Amino acid sequence: MKPLSIAQITERMAEIQESDPFILELEKDDRKGVQTLLARWRKQKEQAKQLKAKFEAMTYYERKMQAQGFQLIAGVDEVGRGPLAGPVVAAAVILPENFFLAGIDDSKKLSEAKRNEYNEIIRREAVAFSVAMVSAEEIDELNIYQATKKAMKTAILTLSSGPDALLIDAMRLETPYPSESIIKGDANSVSIAAASIVAKVARDELMKEIGLIYPEYGFRHNMGYGTKEHLLALEKHGITPYHRKTFSPIKEWLQPTLFDMGNF
Repeated sequence: MKPLSIAQITERMAEIQESDPFILELEKDDRKGVQTLLARWRKQKEQAKQLKAKFEAMTYYERKMQAQGFQLIAGVDEVGRGPLAGPVVAAAVILPENFFLAGIDDSKKLSEAKRNEYNEIIRREAVAFSVAMVSAEEIDELNIYQATKKAMKTAILTLSSGPDALLIDAMRLETPYPSESIIKGDANSVSIAAASIVAKVARDELMKEIGLIYPEYGFRHNMGYGTKEHLLALEKHGITPYHRKTFSPIKEWLQPTLFDMGNF
């Protein structure tokens, strides 16, 4: 009987498990291409196991709250506390109980392509999600800590389905809901990770739009963070309405000098 081609083997391997007797047949196949294919398949299976195990570990806090009787558990996270320009953005996401997304993680650990892919999946499958932004002007009025809390609370309050409980990344919020604040929650809770991704993609999209208006600052690449390109543009062109005047080094540049105050 003529042996299966590499293409036929590839097609069949996409549908089998590690216990399938077909694997034993492939181990006896001395063709180099078959052995390369088998090694790659085993590596992919191992990676899939690791991602599933990581996902399961990241559902610990959700499962703990579900055991207490809570069903609509919202993960809450923010992005954009550190940049010199743009808003701070928060998201709240309620995932369905059977949600599974291999590879979900803190948005900062994902490539832009993966964030965009996961963002679409999360928005499509979520029971509810909400995004809230607090502008640079308001950040200057409130301070970044209070602005972050405001963005998070607004995201929670604007969910289309009210949550039973909250899982919050690091921040402690006064809300009507039972909550748990988790250090590095975006890497330890699937709900917070989902909120991290939704918030990050929403903010990046806005900064790219602002970048079309002010291309010289490189917002489409630096997202408002203080890169060398951004700092040089600030020295040359000054600030925009999207810059945070209370953040260094901008606030130092804006302080009047003795010469400006007429002492000389």
